Amino acid sequence: MTLWMTGDEAADRLLDSDPFALLVGMLLDQQVAMETAFAGPAKIADRMGGWDVRRIADADPEEFTALCATPPAVHRYPGSMAGRIQAVAREVVDAYDGDVTRLWTDGDPDARTVLRRLKALPGFGDQKARIFLALLGKQRGVQPAGWREAAGAYGDDQPRSIADVVDADSLTRVRETKRAAKAAAKAAR
Repeated sequence: MTLWMTGDEAADRLLDSDPFALLVGMLLDQQVAMETAFAGPAKIADRMGGWDVRRIADADPEEFTALCATPPAVHRYPGSMAGRIQAVAREVVDAYDGDVTRLWTDGDPDARTVLRRLKALPGFGDQKARIFLALLGKQRGVQPAGWREAAGAYGDDQPRSIADVVDADSLTRVRETKRAAKAAAKAAR
């Protein structure tokens, strides 16, 4: 299945072809629209003349921050996100020899192990790790034993996260689910 996350063919193609780009899109998915977050890797790739985890990890932090802040910025908080992107890249290079897929393939791990590895990444808390695990399972065919349970609610069939976005209509359904959840939380206060 070809990923559809941004509505931009080039950005979606990068996410589809490069698991590290997909991971960085997930990292950026906070306090901005989902499609903006997942378009971030393509912006970086365009500005760097390619997408490479080692080049990102090794880039001069000030230059990389400037690259991320160049309009249109990669994120609404380009400085802090540039640092997080480089920290994740450094972790992938140092711990997984630059191969992000080793997070979910080394030692034939079960889903709890994959979730633990994701949560150990800079910028990945419990929720972000569970959503990414659901994304891997639902759209990438990465389905370690127990993945739906480990992903929690994000592993079910309710359209609630980027893991469920496959086209513009599903993006709208995810947004509606999020709005309803926020309204219910507000009403409960």
